[in-house]
Amino acid sequence: MSDKKKLAICCVGILVCYFYFAVLQEKITRGRYGDEPQEDGSRGERFTYMLALVCVQCVCNWVFAKALLTITPQPTDGTPKVYYASSALTYLLAMISSSMALRWIAYPMQVVAKAAKPIPVMLLGVLIGRKSYTLQKYLFVVLIVIGVMLFMYKDGKANSGAVLEHETLGQVLLILSLSMDGLTGAIQERMRAHSAPSAQHMMLAMNGWSAMMVGFGLLVTGEGKEFVHFASRHPELFTHLTLFALTGALGQLFIFTMVSSFGALACSVVTTTRKFFTVLFSVIFFGNVLSGRQWFGTVLVFSGLFADMFFGKKGPAPGKSPAAKGKSKTEPEELAAR
Repeated sequence: MSDKKKLAICCVGILVCYFYFAVLQEKITRGRYGDEPQEDGSRGERFTYMLALVCVQCVCNWVFAKALLTITPQPTDGTPKVYYASSALTYLLAMISSSMALRWIAYPMQVVAKAAKPIPVMLLGVLIGRKSYTLQKYLFVVLIVIGVMLFMYKDGKANSGAVLEHETLGQVLLILSLSMDGLTGAIQERMRAHSAPSAQHMMLAMNGWSAMMVGFGLLVTGEGKEFVHFASRHPELFTHLTLFALTGALGQLFIFTMVSSFGALACSVVTTTRKFFTVLFSVIFFGNVLSGRQWFGTVLVFSGLFADMFFGKKGPAPGKSPAAKGKSKTEPEELAAR
């Protein structure tokens, strides 16, 4: 297969898989199941089992990583388990907070806020990882910050015809999720400095630890039993969860192939473009109308991201060699950059 055909297939695969992944995520977390009247006067039950949803993702990602290691064996991983356990905990908290936030905020807000992931990663990289960055990179991050602030600023007007209840709680959960993303990035920097694990080993270990932790949480909280009862009342949920897990795994396969064949920059362009179109499709299909200010904020965020991709890595940061700089973005980060 020619490189052009392979690139086209990877691009279409990422866009299609994660578009459908986003549609399913919003349908599961914001939709209604059944037609039974509820106490608030609405009809149909809401899916509120976020631990179970994250568990499905982690287990499926673990199976995917295991399959990759079986097909393409890697050198033995010597990373201490404490790194994987702590990284898995912050990774898990970021996923749970982000998923829970969708109960109270519109999906476009989650996508735009999560696109600001470079902010906590940079701050914690400086504070914990003792990293340094160019002035140009700081300027691009400031552009992202301004965009997110414009998007999330409350002017007292409803975005979709009715004010979303407890929106502030959803925004707090997004901030928590971003903070956990930053900690995950800082821990992964320590892991790479210690033993430089491969993408497959990192995915396998992090999702394995995360699945064990969230599985324990399901048992302790009783959510696992409630989730089973909910699913038995609404069998269509199994179809949604299966497609949700499969599109996520297939999307990771296309991302992994693209990073391996064309590099992290090409993959970053595609995944960031995908996020922008996810916002657009959410507005069209789910009625999440954005104000002019929010659209302007969205454009600023993605302009900052694209500018950082193409111009933010042209020279190594002070005190770093070009070789070290080349490892600033690795496969594991791309595989998690959904």
